[in-house]
Amino acid sequence: MRNRKTLEMVQLAILTAIVVIFAFTPIGYLKTPAVEITFLCIPVAVGAIVLGPVPGMILGAVFGITSFLQAALGMSTFGATLFAINPVFTALLCLVPRILCGLLPAWIFRGLSRIKKLNLLSYGLSALSCALLNTIFFVGGLILLFGRTDYIQGMQAGKNILAFAVAFVGLNGLLEAIVTLFVGGAVAKGIEKANHRITNR
Repeated sequence: MRNRKTLEMVQLAILTAIVVIFAFTPIGYLKTPAVEITFLCIPVAVGAIVLGPVPGMILGAVFGITSFLQAALGMSTFGATLFAINPVFTALLCLVPRILCGLLPAWIFRGLSRIKKLNLLSYGLSALSCALLNTIFFVGGLILLFGRTDYIQGMQAGKNILAFAVAFVGLNGLLEAIVTLFVGGAVAKGIEKANHRITNR
């Protein structure tokens, strides 16, 4: 049991470091003229699946803090604009969706892993849920907290809320979900197997 706890603490520390490295280096983002894809959901999903709800929340919180720092420091044009409008709402928008996308996939994995037919799929589906929940909660929070601001109203350009949400998420949200599904699920499964071998020596 002590070895297992030590192993979990080490893995949490490594995944936390990966989140920070991803956040502040080009490794964490794939930027093209058309889309901007973030890979930050991958370590959060892996931590939630392998380590459980509390470590998942911690990793999600670190993800959120790095997002807020990018907004506050002007590293993200979109985030900096929101920060200038309302720093408190920006902090909520950065933190709450990311904490939830670290917590809920851990519970989803625990539920799915009890279904034998979904044993292998449970890793991919749980990782996928991390990316999807992050997108859903972020866009929902954006509309709730900033939907009436001139900035977001200008981005809507006459579209209704649903059309704006779909357009805002767009291709990048879909690609993030696919990458997290395959990479996050595969890495989580691999770590789980390695942990089982280590703790059963």
